[in-house]
Formats: sequence, structure tokens, C-alpha cells
Amino acid sequence: MVEKLRLTMTWIFSVLVISLILFSSSIWEARFPLLSALLSLAGIFLVTIGSMGRLWCSLYIGGYKTDRLITAGPYSICRNPLYFFSFLGGTGVGLITENITIPLIFLCGFCLYYPFVILSEQRHLLTLHGKEYETYLRTTPSFFPKPSLLREPAEYVVKTHIFRRRMLGALYFIWLSGAIELIEDLHQVNLLPVFFKLY
Repeated sequence: MVEKLRLTMTWIFSVLVISLILFSSSIWEARFPLLSALLSLAGIFLVTIGSMGRLWCSLYIGGYKTDRLITAGPYSICRNPLYFFSFLGGTGVGLITENITIPLIFLCGFCLYYPFVILSEQRHLLTLHGKEYETYLRTTPSFFPKPSLLREPAEYVVKTHIFRRRMLGALYFIWLSGAIELIEDLHQVNLLPVFFKLY
């Protein structure tokens, strides 16, 4: 139930933000082209880290989410690495628009919504895994990773058919970045109208 609600809210929010991107352009592009380029470069960096991180998480969690408590790999450095890497990827996509408005909207939406999702999932995992999860709660940070805690097994069994399906979702931010670049090109050749400028 929580998973379905989370996905629905994410898609609604994404559609609203993409609609805003479709008919706006950055005020910085003409006035401060260097700043515009730096915002885009920072966005590409965050999208890369976010997408790679989501793939890493999918490798460990794919097919095991309800079967057992995953505490290795990305889940050894924080309890919600998939959300952390999504946070980086979403911020990166916002920065690729070369303005500050879109990433701020994303950050506000994320900070208002995801803490409730994390708490809800935490309650569910406590009922599923009991004392094992209580120990995990005490020893592993919730959101921001602590790299010194990293533990990875020498070998890990991956459910390849599930991982293959999850790869599509893991690359979501790369696809969005490409769509934003296409929108920018359509604005430049006047095939898509610009109704307002964003800071």
C-alpha cells in the first residue's frame, strides 16, 4: 500500500514539474552563461551518482525486500539508500534545467513527503523483522550515508530477472535529463513556447 502511494505521488509530482519545465526557460542562460553551465554540470554529476546508487541498491534489494532484512552493501551505510540516491538524482535533474527554482521545488516536495514514507516503512519493517531491525535502527543512520560502515560480501546472489526490471527505474533520472535537454532544444528552435522565465 505504501509502495503504491509512494509511486503514485512520485508520478504526480513528476508530471507537475515536467509541465512547468515544458513552458519555461532559465533566466540565467542569457544573463550568466557560465553560471548556467555550472548548474548543468553539477546536475549531470548528481544524476550520475544518483543513477549509479539506485542501480547499486537494486542489485541488493531486488527480490529480497520482503523476504529478509538487507543490511549489506548500500544498506550497510544507511537504512534508506534508495531514497538518498533518488534525492541526489532528483536534485541533479532540477539543476540540469539551469535554474534554481526547479531544484528548490523538488527539495521542498521531497522533504515534505519522504520523511513520512520512511517512518511508515520503518514501522512495517519493525513488525516484520523485530529485534534484528531494532539493532539495525541503532547502528545505521537513517538517510545520510556513513561510508565507514560499508560492508560488502565477497559474493551476493542476484535475482537477475528482478534486477533487470529494476534497472529501468534506476535509470529514470538519466531519461529525465535527456528529456530536459530535448525540451531546451525545442525552445531554442521555437517549436515549444516559453511563457515565463525561472530563476
